[in-house]
Amino acid sequence: MPFRKYSSVKSSILVTLLMVTVFSVNSNATDVEITPFIGQTFSPDLISSDTLTSVPVTDEQSFGLSLAWQESAKGQGKIIINYVSRDFTDTTDQSIQSFDTLYAHFSGVALFRERNYVTTVGFGIGGTYFDSDNSDVVYPSLTAAIGTRYEFSNQFAFVTELRAYATLTDEDENLFCANDVCAGRFDNTVWVDTNISIGFSYKF
Repeated sequence: MPFRKYSSVKSSILVTLLMVTVFSVNSNATDVEITPFIGQTFSPDLISSDTLTSVPVTDEQSFGLSLAWQESAKGQGKIIINYVSRDFTDTTDQSIQSFDTLYAHFSGVALFRERNYVTTVGFGIGGTYFDSDNSDVVYPSLTAAIGTRYEFSNQFAFVTELRAYATLTDEDENLFCANDVCAGRFDNTVWVDTNISIGFSYKF
């Protein structure tokens, strides 16, 4: 699915994250690395406002970037940005509705090394930005991940990851509503996305 044009809010979030990253990396941290990645996001359902039946949300490709720094031999600090755009069908008129999701998190990562093969476990805190055809909103969220790294050299590594995002939402939020008519609502107060991704890391 092609990207929708980023709004000024999204650009502000990205700029803020870059600034936070610059000031977060302390003078003792070494081996800063950048990782672009691509993945598949598996979405929970929404519910219809009138019948409270499930409204399926499409599973879509996601795109992201992380910036990490080595805090110790067995740990990293990491800033993660992940973006996905997806659709659902409005049960009132069968129109296709779309909404973007931008995840931004600070995460701590534990490294379990066996030669060139590394298992990673990470937990983080941050925010989720939802942008629908009718409105936009930011919610707090948590993330947890388990992954692998295969290091070809001191600079390059192939990365895989299974990650979950848990966003604290508001069931009464009018994110998918226009003129008091709602195409759908969040089913629960916690929206949980699951994401599988692959990427390549470059350390400098």
